[in-house]
Order: sequence, then C-alpha cells, then structure tokens
Amino acid sequence: MTDLCDLKAVQLIEGYTARTVSPVEVVRAVLDRIATIQPLVNAFTRVDAEEALHAAGESAARWARGEPCGLLDGVPVAVKDMLLLRGGPTLRGSLTVPVRGPWSEDAPAVARLREHGAVFLGKTTTPEFGWKGVTDSPKDGVTGNPYDPALTAGGSSGGSAAAVAWGAGPLSLGTDGGGSVRIPASFCGVFALKPTYGRVPLYPASPFGTLSHVGPITRDAADAALLMAVISGPDWRDWSQAAPQVDDFRAAIDQPLAGLRIAFAPTIGGARVDPEVAAAVRRAVALLADLGAVVEEADPGFADPVEAFHVLWFSGAARVVQPLDAERRALLDPGLREVCAQGAAYSALDYLAAVDARMALGRAMGRFHSRYDLLVTPTLPVPAFAAGVEVPPGWPGRRWTGWTPFTYPFNLTQQPAATLPCGLTAGGLPIGVQLVAARHADALVLRAAHALYGAGLADGVRPPAPGSAAARPAGS
Repeated sequence: MTDLCDLKAVQLIEGYTARTVSPVEVVRAVLDRIATIQPLVNAFTRVDAEEALHAAGESAARWARGEPCGLLDGVPVAVKDMLLLRGGPTLRGSLTVPVRGPWSEDAPAVARLREHGAVFLGKTTTPEFGWKGVTDSPKDGVTGNPYDPALTAGGSSGGSAAAVAWGAGPLSLGTDGGGSVRIPASFCGVFALKPTYGRVPLYPASPFGTLSHVGPITRDAADAALLMAVISGPDWRDWSQAAPQVDDFRAAIDQPLAGLRIAFAPTIGGARVDPEVAAAVRRAVALLADLGAVVEEADPGFADPVEAFHVLWFSGAARVVQPLDAERRALLDPGLREVCAQGAAYSALDYLAAVDARMALGRAMGRFHSRYDLLVTPTLPVPAFAAGVEVPPGWPGRRWTGWTPFTYPFNLTQQPAATLPCGLTAGGLPIGVQLVAARHADALVLRAAHALYGAGLADGVRPPAPGSAAARPAGS
C-alpha cells in the first residue's frame, strides 16, 4: 500500500476526486511524518497540528459534497518562515523580531493558497532573514539534510526542501534571492522553481529588492505547475508584480521538446565543478537531446557578477538591521553582522554601479536567449557538505556566494530558473541540474523539467526512510 506521505499533490487531488483517500487521513499521516523527522533534520519552526486537522476536516466535507473550493483543496502545504501566515508569528529566523502580533495577514502567495483550500502545516526554517545559502540561525539552530542529517540542507529555504524531500507535505513555499529555493532543492533531491521576478506577488516587499522571488519547492515539475497556477494570482499589495499569466502552466508542461534550442554550459566564468556533478549534468543534457532538443555546448560568456551581487545583497542586509539597537544587533548571526557592516559602507554610487552591471548582464542574457530557448548548467558545483558552516571545507572565500556561481546571476537578471535531481554521487548525495529560460518563459522551464522527469532522470533519487536512516540529529 502506498504511504500517503509519498503521494504528490496531483495524486492527492486525484484521490480526493475519486474518494479513495481523505484530506484528514493525509494530514494525519503528514503530521506523524513531521513528528518523526523533526528531531533528525529540524525542518519546522512551528507546526499547527490542530489548525491543520481542522482545515482538513472542512476540506473533507467539501469533497464529500462534491464542492472543492479550489485547485489545492485539502493538500498539505508548508510555508517558509519568511512569508506571512496569519494566526502565528513570522520571525524570519531571528531573535530580533518581536513575537507579539497581531499576525493577522497572509502574504499574497499564502492568501492564494488559502483561497484554494490548501491545508497549512506550519512554518519552515530559514537562516536569519534568509541571508545565506545554508540553513542555520541563532534562533532555530541547524537544519540537516534527509540524505544525511549531519550535512546541510542548503538554504535559505532549507526547511522547506528537507520537509518536501522526506514526505512532510508535497508542497512548500520558499523565497529565492540568490538561489534560495534552488540550492536546498538541489542538495535535498527535489524540484524548485525561481519564477520570473513578479510572476508570484510578494508582500511585504523584500529589503533585498528585486533580487528576491517567491517560488515552489515540490517533488516534481507537475506539482510545481499546479502550485504556480495558484500562487501566480494577482495581489494589489505588490506594485511590481508581472501582468496576469495568460497560459495555464499545467497545460504547457505536456508539450514535446522537439526542436528546442538548448545551450549547455558545463561551467560559467571558469567556476570549478566536482567531477561527479559534471558527469551527472552531462547525462541530463544527453537525455534532453534524446527527447528531441537541439543541444550545443555554449557558454553565456559573462564574467562572474559576484561583486555587483554583493553590493546589492549586503546593502539589503544592512537595511534589514538598520532599525536595531546595539543590544539587539548582538543577537544576530555573526556572519550576518559582518555582511551588514560591509553593506552599510557602500556608497550610493557603489549601489548604482552595481545596478549598471546588473542591467548589462540582463542585456547579455537577453541576447543569449535570442539564440537559445534554454540554458542548462549544474545547479551547484558541489554536493551537500557539513551542516552548520557557510562554506565547504577547502573552498576558497568566506561567503556562500563562492560556491553558488550558477544561481545568483539569474536573480540579477530576474529569469526563471529551476533545478531538478539528475543523479546521486557515489556517496549517495543528490546532484541537481539547472534549467534557465528568458524572462517570462516560466512555462518553458517547467515543460523541459517535466519531460526529464517523464524520461526517468530523477528515478532513484530518494532519501532513506526516516525510520531506518542511520542518522544523528542535524548539526551533531
């Protein structure tokens, strides 16, 4: 008998429609799974079990009447603790955020999910204010990886990725300002999409400005297309949101890949890539060719934009903590204090120069995508490393951007970018391949990913059952 925690959102909706499964039994199973995995990987900051079961009961009654209220009625969803979820605090992984409420408002994507009957499980872990590519914070501790809880889940949406990978709900909302849904999804062997900026409305506005996107972390591209059909709905609170989506993401994913022009970049800007990662990504590219795409090796040709990214990112971090007095600043993650000091030292001219570099990169990628429909790269150059540190041992540089050269450039350009698993290392750790398209071509990214799932690329990428894993708690 299939474990209810293994069912994807699309399968749950099919089961609810056929009345072969009930939202109540699904949510109970997922809550049991959360109780099992939480001591191992620390994926959640808060679990709203009573509220989730109440919502599941209401959903079950609607399905019994044949009157579901939306596309995700009764489907369990987790929300990263950077996004407002009414009824409880959103503390952003920080000891400096007051717990007092009223916490009476949903973020736009959360509001759309609520309208469609989703069942909220609770909030997932994030580093403090989502500032880095791994998930640990002074407030919530370290989040581990389901494949080995002594290793990092990645970040900053690490709790969401760990939860989805280990069956604690098929869907989760994350945020991505420099790779923050793609990094943990790659490390945890699941799917994630950073949509085109503005495709999913965001409120309150991110202090990191137009680098930060809201996106889904799911088990596959079909579930992500379903989730995107919901969370892309408009919200007047975000003045920078994109125009309403015309095409249905769910319909677009089944189109064939024949004739698509795909550029494969084994590296960008000379970034070093682990040989096992490189080999797995090449196999994914070969599969795209087998599916009918026209593939050639082509580097997009830009220099590493890390300095411009740092100016924008660190300035945003400085803005986050600007209202804090010295006593509360002392509570911050030490690494965050460092980058905030660096960000506060930049001038307005430094910031505008970074904006100029960003616009030049956007033009370069626009030109590149006039020749190629998709760009394929490794998602990350390395597999997951020890939990609780910002940089892998022996890796040059002190900041997380040193080992994420394939993710943050596409936050600068606001392009849609997805990751899906393309194999395992010899040590059994997931490897991710990244698919990037021109701005507003989100459906194309989902379509290519869906085809790769259908061709079996991700088969066998699955963590050990939590009850059988020879695992120790995260960070121990």
